[in-house]
Amino acid sequence: MALAQTVRRRQLGAELRRLREAKGLSAEEVSHNLPRWGVSKISRMENAKVAVREKEVAELLEFYEADAELTKILLEVTRNAAKRGWWQSYREVLTPRLSDLIALEAEASEIKLYETFFVPGLFQTADYARTVITQLGNPAVGIDAQVEIRVARQSILTRPSPPEIWAVINEAALRARVGSPGVMAGQLERLVGLTHLSNVNIQVMPIDAAVHPGMDGAFTGINFPHQSGLDVVLVPTARSSLWIEDHSDVGRYKAIFQKVTAEALSLEKSLEFIIDLKDRLTK
Repeated sequence: MALAQTVRRRQLGAELRRLREAKGLSAEEVSHNLPRWGVSKISRMENAKVAVREKEVAELLEFYEADAELTKILLEVTRNAAKRGWWQSYREVLTPRLSDLIALEAEASEIKLYETFFVPGLFQTADYARTVITQLGNPAVGIDAQVEIRVARQSILTRPSPPEIWAVINEAALRARVGSPGVMAGQLERLVGLTHLSNVNIQVMPIDAAVHPGMDGAFTGINFPHQSGLDVVLVPTARSSLWIEDHSDVGRYKAIFQKVTAEALSLEKSLEFIIDLKDRLTK
């Protein structure tokens, strides 16, 4: 089962278990009152072992007397677990890791990034993305499609109720020669523009920073509304990527990110730094 689908099911199951226990009900008592909900089915649903239909979830929520706002949220989670995202039309190009990443980004309330060598994919211009993909990607799977996907992901930045994005980018990534000076100047201009969005925060980690835990490498933390226990972290590796789901390990990365932001330049000084680099390239 895809990670994104698993996270959705766990989110739904955990909330329904919480509602059942808040009512002081056992699975047997629920099954007695709702005959088509057997004890086994309740257990499998609460433990994310089985998919459930929206109509079934609505029945449980009504029985548990869930408030209107929570009912709306959980029914949306149920629909998301079953629906196909726009990215599925690129299934011949997408890796399972990228498919999961896009799906989880689409539902996140917060995304926290630490990047060491590249501008984050959510911020990349098409020209910058094309250069990176051409040099480091797999041309056999379609460079144009890969660029389209990377740019399409960025729609979450300006959607209604967008996620809060906090990114720390190493100075080395901003000084790297990615394509022509024009490509890099355009990318830096893009970063400047993004800082004007109320939900986007960008800091620069200076090369001469003191030793900090972010030196272990890049990572992305993806947080979800209402269920911090479902937050995940993506750690890229040389050949693939590692998804971290264990609650204590995710918490460790959250603490690391706090230390990284404390060591980086302030938001104001970071913007000044990016503008200065851009201006040097355009002189």
